[in-house]
Amino acid sequence: EVFKDNLANAGVADRVRHVRKFSDAALDDVQGELDLLYIDGAHRMAPALADIRHWGDRVKPGGDLLIHDSFSSVGVTAALARSLMFGSSFRYLGRSESMTHYRREPVIGTARLRNAGAQLAQLGWFARNVLIKVLIVAKLGGLTRRLGHDPQTWPY
Repeated sequence: EVFKDNLANAGVADRVRHVRKFSDAALDDVQGELDLLYIDGAHRMAPALADIRHWGDRVKPGGDLLIHDSFSSVGVTAALARSLMFGSSFRYLGRSESMTHYRREPVIGTARLRNAGAQLAQLGWFARNVLIKVLIVAKLGGLTRRLGHDPQTWPY
């Protein structure tokens, strides 16, 4: 109900169809091309990769793909590297914290190298996040201040 209320408050309830299923089970419930796809799923590489590939194929040319926990989760980051980082179908537009934004459009020639480079440049932020998580789990969260992190919060 909260999700539906948020859609209504944003004025997009008539444009969004909510299917309450795991992503792999919902593939047959959604027909046609998508203007916008938001992936916020399992953090393991295999399901993240499956979501990017199967659902990403449905994003129409010029459509947008948003992926949560990018360059934060090991599995999601590995899936990005395997499917999008060196690919030719989605241009990387950037990230805000752990949310990446891609646009479905051909990425060829030197643009493909720039696209990969822009994503590879995020690996430093990724390494920082992983280190912070390791320190927190090891009960050394206070050390995360040296990395510019508030030890009272979980990193992205």
